[in-house]
Amino acid sequence: MNYQQEINQIFSIDGALGRAIKGFRPRIEQLDMAQFVGETIRNKSSLVIEAGTGTGKTFAYLAPALLAGKKTIISTGSKNLQDQLFNRDLPAIKKALNFTGKIALLKGRANYLCLERLEQVIAQGVLGDKSVLADLAKVRKWNNGTQTGDFTECIELAEDSSIISQLTSTAESCLGTDCPNYAECYVASARKKALNADLVVVNHHLFFADMAVKESGFGELIPNAEVIVFDEAHQLPDIASQYFGQSLTSRQLFDLCKDINIVYRTELKDIRQLGSASDTLLKVVQDFRLLLGEGNNARGNWRELYTQSAVKKAFELLQEKIEFISEVAKLALGRSQTLDNIFERIESIKNQLKRLTQTNITGYCYWYESNGRQFSLHITPLTVADKFGEQMAAKEAAWIFTSATLEVGGTFKYFCRRLGIENAVQKVLPSPFNYPEQSLLCVPRYLPNANQTHTLKFLGAMLLPVIGANNGRCFVLCTSYSMMRGLAEYFRENSELSILLQGETSKGKLLEQFIQEPHSVLVATSSFWEGVDVRGDALSLVIIDKLPFTAPDEPLLKARIEDCRLQGSDPFYEIQMPEAVIMLKQGVGRLIRDVTDRGAVIICDNRLVMRNYGKIFLKSLPNSSRTRDLNKVIQFLQNK
Repeated sequence: MNYQQEINQIFSIDGALGRAIKGFRPRIEQLDMAQFVGETIRNKSSLVIEAGTGTGKTFAYLAPALLAGKKTIISTGSKNLQDQLFNRDLPAIKKALNFTGKIALLKGRANYLCLERLEQVIAQGVLGDKSVLADLAKVRKWNNGTQTGDFTECIELAEDSSIISQLTSTAESCLGTDCPNYAECYVASARKKALNADLVVVNHHLFFADMAVKESGFGELIPNAEVIVFDEAHQLPDIASQYFGQSLTSRQLFDLCKDINIVYRTELKDIRQLGSASDTLLKVVQDFRLLLGEGNNARGNWRELYTQSAVKKAFELLQEKIEFISEVAKLALGRSQTLDNIFERIESIKNQLKRLTQTNITGYCYWYESNGRQFSLHITPLTVADKFGEQMAAKEAAWIFTSATLEVGGTFKYFCRRLGIENAVQKVLPSPFNYPEQSLLCVPRYLPNANQTHTLKFLGAMLLPVIGANNGRCFVLCTSYSMMRGLAEYFRENSELSILLQGETSKGKLLEQFIQEPHSVLVATSSFWEGVDVRGDALSLVIIDKLPFTAPDEPLLKARIEDCRLQGSDPFYEIQMPEAVIMLKQGVGRLIRDVTDRGAVIICDNRLVMRNYGKIFLKSLPNSSRTRDLNKVIQFLQNK
């Protein structure tokens, strides 16, 4: 039996998956995808494939990859999906196919406990309030039993606990083989397993971080890979651009000050200047942060900000203090391995600071963001097509890009252009779901203009009867935090339903609450538009407040728009609209997750039916039944 026949056999009604997995049903779309993936692996070519919701794309690429017996990297869109793939999907298919090869999970070092840092924190004390002390006790107890050191396994610890950043290393602060805890190091152990594995599950951030910098360890993985699969591939261009650029973060600077202080107190007590220089630098970094704006999620153009005399002066002071600390460290070189490593970090930061003053270099976006006490300064390339395209051309392997949302208006042009993908086989596999029967799409009549001040109350009053008639069981996906909070407040004031709001607890807990509470409404934005899977009766109504165009003043988008104009193209059709289409497809895709699901999507935006480009959006969405009458939505939802 040849390779393609074996794939056919696996997905047949009496095949390996049918025998091993309860409820498995052959799907023509799934088999087609598996065959395309198998062909790509055999030919060492490239494949861009959109697989509609319900295709079963995970098994469709895993089975041919395991069957081929080649070194494989699977890259997912998030750490949650990575864990799901490794802990749920891979064991099931491994058992079904009787696969005896090695599989490994690899994340970035920020996900693993650093034993050296743990010792330092225990010796020095923790930074923060008393709750951080309680978190430290939880980590110490968990560390006694963990095999991996992956914080995801420490379930008693909150995802956003401030202790985590104190107990993880960075590429700059890691001592590598010089570390006294290297033999037990969790990062080194995970990387070793990955190097020896036949199939490695990573995430996009890690893939590109290491592709860009060829960091020791994972840099050795990519050259050996013969099959590279990107799931949730629509996220790739934005993630890649972060890593092909440069970033300087406040964490790098804070960690530097902290590590200099530790080496002064432990190894070089006679060089008091080290301690005082790091204290001064810490204060300068904190003062600089205040100039970047108040509140959370402040973002802006660094080029413009740098022209302000106060900012330029503060930045020059930062450079001056880094230069001074470099001179002090230079005096003690050779006396401490730790300090020698720190000196290299100082030199790297000096170079980054210098790059950030060269704001006249074209082809890049210079931007900043600040969040609470943290900030970061970025230099991001406007396109990664040339760099990523080069990597693909240089590496003889099968490259597979898949997602439920890649094509826009019937073409992959936008996605392929952004990543520099040439000569790839392109396929669209429709969803096996019966959308005309299972779902209804409504663009309500008499909507207010998007910029009207009373939009929020109007929408709230219009939507509440539909949500009430459905007894909740509804996602309200908003395009801004202000609309999200405003609608949640309106619903809480005017209804008895349980209104859950993004941000009030973790994403996982919110979803759990939503599924457990029968009459609940989840009001959310950004992260809930994708990667959320609620099946059955718990969710039968999805409401979207308007088309998800990114705000045109977002620094990176603004720079890409300007660059597009300079090249004589139309940024609306080339950039803004394709991105909004993909985002809308993701949001709408939350509704129908199974063959038995049934429900309605309401999109509160006239532009879908009033503007010419609305046709492109509608063409890209599933072929649901359509109406403009909210009463018909209520009838549909109640007619089970």
